[in-house]
Amino acid sequence: MPVMDTLPGSAPAVKLVDVTDVPFDLSIATARTCYSGKGIISPEDVSRTPEARAIRDRIAKSTLQAGHLTTRQHVNFVFAIDNVSRHLVWSFLHSHPFYNSEQVSQRYVEVKSDRFYVPSSLRAPGRERELAFYLDAITFAVGVYRELLVELDAPAEAEFYKIFPARKSKHEVWKKNTHKKSMEAARYILPVGMHTYFYHTINGLTLHRYRRLCLACDVPEEARNLVETMMEAAIAADPLFAAEIPDPIPLEDTTEYRFFKAFFDSASNPESVSRDFIREFDQDLGNRTSRLVSFENNAVAVLAASVRAVLGVSRDLVSDEAAIDLVMNPARNSHLSSALNETTLSRVTRSLLNVHYAFQKKISHTADSQDQRHRLVPGARPILMKHFTGQPDYITPALIREHMPSAEKYQKAMITLFEKINRFVDAGGSEEEAVYLLPNAFPIRFYESGDLLNLHHKWKIRTCYNAQEEIFQASVDELSQVRDVHPAIGRWIYAPCRIRKEAGVRPFCPEGDKFCGVPVWNQDLTQYRRVI
Repeated sequence: MPVMDTLPGSAPAVKLVDVTDVPFDLSIATARTCYSGKGIISPEDVSRTPEARAIRDRIAKSTLQAGHLTTRQHVNFVFAIDNVSRHLVWSFLHSHPFYNSEQVSQRYVEVKSDRFYVPSSLRAPGRERELAFYLDAITFAVGVYRELLVELDAPAEAEFYKIFPARKSKHEVWKKNTHKKSMEAARYILPVGMHTYFYHTINGLTLHRYRRLCLACDVPEEARNLVETMMEAAIAADPLFAAEIPDPIPLEDTTEYRFFKAFFDSASNPESVSRDFIREFDQDLGNRTSRLVSFENNAVAVLAASVRAVLGVSRDLVSDEAAIDLVMNPARNSHLSSALNETTLSRVTRSLLNVHYAFQKKISHTADSQDQRHRLVPGARPILMKHFTGQPDYITPALIREHMPSAEKYQKAMITLFEKINRFVDAGGSEEEAVYLLPNAFPIRFYESGDLLNLHHKWKIRTCYNAQEEIFQASVDELSQVRDVHPAIGRWIYAPCRIRKEAGVRPFCPEGDKFCGVPVWNQDLTQYRRVI
């Protein structure tokens, strides 16, 4: 039993590294400019005199009350955040589109053994037994991670040298590269409660929303602690702006809480609810990683008509086939091969916004932590412990699956880890506390949808052989089904190197020394295969 003083801290570390000058005055200056016949109203203008400040405060109150809040989006905060769990990032900070983060990668940086979250509730007197079980589960998982880091080096190297046989003579040069493949697979056993650090940029309106809804995620204690710490930094930067940010909605007033209270109070066998859901979801999904569940039958016609509407031409002049070729053929539409992804500013390319697809998906927590970064392909992600049945439930990465000794170790470790989680819950651990013990491999079952413009970008970069393997497989799954229902659309979407080749852009691979080693630009989608 570790001494309390040796436990990792539960308090988030937050530093406001950059903020818009005079946030409150700027937000009101933008509002006043909307109705100004004198040109731009400066932030200084709104606070220059007592009369100006009175007008400022009145406008602030009225715009806030009426919900005219785009003015608060001109204010930006850049936070450096440490000592928060990866699950908090997935469940709260990255579960919406209005942010930017640069997070340390478990794919490329080894995880330190003492970097994990311990809920403050487990530090309370009388919780020593539950705390011991909690720490035991994390210590076990991190120990297996360390073992897999070593064991997976040999199979990772074997796969690497199948692709690059000439590099085998310079083993020491490439050892670091192959070890990253070991890290990518080994991290699946790590708990989602491991700490992370990152830069996080949001606008003022998003900070309002964070404060309002911080208790509505999987881990309300940690979320509230983080948001309150962010608020302290915002108050120091501008007390006037921070003062108008609302208090959190109480947990018991959230839609999800009310549902579960009413439902489980009346359910005759609440333990079977999650099992029934998992069985039904997986049966519907079948053998796929991602299943197409919704699309427009007339998508090709709508896309072609949209292109013609942009150009102001009739069907007699530009057929459906010619319109699709114009917007989707990389040789005709150079924006599709651009690394800058300026497609949203291209009039013709914006026609892709009028075609939509929805998918049922099942990928691991660690994969979805990357998948959700595609903010304009949103998904309705679950309250994670409502998918927990007590039974081992996990995704196995290809490198482990293909190496039998590691696969056996991994399977046994997962069984043991879930036993330890169950023991923690049986001892009195709450769902909010137990969620941190789930492995990165725990499946996220959810529905996701997007328009063709943003799906095109996602599919293009995620069918690269360097993409995270589950997102790669999901993208291949999705594209193959789009080809089936809309071949005129699906035939044009490939990995970035193939699109660059079609566009005549060299080099075909944009990855430089990170080239995967496979000339994917010569492959059809049906040939896409990879282990590492």
